[in-house]
Amino acid sequence: MTASNAVTPKERGHRKTVFSGIQPSGIVHIGNYVGAIRNWAGMLDDHDCTFCVVDLHAMTVPYEPHEMRQRIVDTFTLNMAAGLDPERCCLFVQSHVSEVAELCWILMTCASMGDLSRMTQFKDKSDKLKGQVSAGLFTYPVLMAADILLYRAEVVPVGEDQTQHLEFAREVTRRFNSTFGETFAEPGPLFSDVPRLMGLQNKDKMSKSLNNYISLLDEPEQIWAKLKTAATDPARVRRRDPGTPEICNIFTMHKAFSPPEDIEWSAQGCRSAEIGCIDCKRCVTDNMAAELAPISEEYHELAAAPDRVRQLMERGAETARARARRTLDEVRQRVGLR
Repeated sequence: MTASNAVTPKERGHRKTVFSGIQPSGIVHIGNYVGAIRNWAGMLDDHDCTFCVVDLHAMTVPYEPHEMRQRIVDTFTLNMAAGLDPERCCLFVQSHVSEVAELCWILMTCASMGDLSRMTQFKDKSDKLKGQVSAGLFTYPVLMAADILLYRAEVVPVGEDQTQHLEFAREVTRRFNSTFGETFAEPGPLFSDVPRLMGLQNKDKMSKSLNNYISLLDEPEQIWAKLKTAATDPARVRRRDPGTPEICNIFTMHKAFSPPEDIEWSAQGCRSAEIGCIDCKRCVTDNMAAELAPISEEYHELAAAPDRVRQLMERGAETARARARRTLDEVRQRVGLR
């Protein structure tokens, strides 16, 4: 939704407000798409949606500034191409709305260091960074809470890896309300039943850093080159060995991209050893490529019109700023700054 055509929940009947964000990693892969973006796009008609490229969050780990600028634009553009229509939702870049930093600081005064120190993602990333741990990484969940509360989100689409952060946001909400008066509704989780895609070797989650991903912009031949060597059920050493599709990441991809008849064909063929893994991978490749092709086409059309993308980015930020200012006006009154 844009600043010019935004309507209030009262005008259209109340729809629950939704907020979620995606980091500008430089690569948006099928794990991001299946686990988040496709689900978000399906919510546009039934919810009041606000989605954001969370570039401030991306600063909590080492990065190259000259790369960040392009990654922000690329991620914003690809989210539009994948279905986040800016005429039907508020889509913007986090850092373009400075109010989030002020609310984050205010929420810091309600956040517990003990709670923050128990965040499993902080522990995991700290181990990987080996001495390059920033205070920003430690307080990452407070910024996430500020994002959610600034836009009055009632529900937040989350995966299992973000559940702890959302519970932290709910706790911060309770502490703020207890200290300064009832201001925010506690945001609730919105879980998805979509399958979680693992990386191509089925050991870690799909990510750019591990180079185990399929990009939304990969061409069919690139998808095939990656899938034909991807890990499957380890019990299927030979084609005649029966398998268990439920433990195979390729079968999970079938459930994400294939029609029911292909999913059933894959499951039965795997269990009976009537088909080989390469047959299954070829079918997945064809179905995945068919779904990703229009996304890639739309992305390249948008990328060829950078002025239009910048205009849409600014319009989204204007809408977000208007909402943010209303929230901060109330918060400043509550905490005694006005």
